[in-house]
Amino acid sequence: MNRFVIAEPRKCIGCNTCMAACTEAHKKQGLQAHPRLTVMRIGDDTGPVLCHQCEDAPCARVCPVDAITFGADAILLNEQTCIGCKMCALACPFGAITPSGTGIAGVAGIAVATPSHSAALDPLLAWDIGVRSVAVKCDLCAFSGDGPACVRVCPTAALYAADADATRQAAAVKRTLAAAAPVSPETPLASLEGLDP
Repeated sequence: MNRFVIAEPRKCIGCNTCMAACTEAHKKQGLQAHPRLTVMRIGDDTGPVLCHQCEDAPCARVCPVDAITFGADAILLNEQTCIGCKMCALACPFGAITPSGTGIAGVAGIAVATPSHSAALDPLLAWDIGVRSVAVKCDLCAFSGDGPACVRVCPTAALYAADADATRQAAAVKRTLAAAAPVSPETPLASLEGLDP
């Protein structure tokens, strides 16, 4: 089973601390600075969206150069192999893969304005001269022995890392709660309502 980071939207306050920590952690490693998660706001609710590390990852299946591969316990992306075709971003059912690149102005301190593109062009298809766009997705901060930076910095503990053990523990707690739930003969089970005896 793949490890993954799970978000609890009821605890998220929309502070974007997770996104900032992700950016900083990856910049220090020489990787694309674009955050690997996006805090979404829908009405009054907020919550981060990030890679689910799918067991049957559609992003890995569509990658023509095998830049996205199945690891021992995560879906891995090699930024150097990626050709920026954006097929993975289109295949991801969660919108958790973002094409991103470093502009000319950000490379070696060159003070040249980054070329812009038409505002009418869809952001997924946009590209700039001199910018190599590659896929960016959650890598669970595999370079860090401390685990994902977003989990460590979240002020409300809305993010946590899950693995096979955490999944088993959560299932055991739910089974215990379900077994202890009071059931009376007067309360019909929802799954049996409307069935003829």
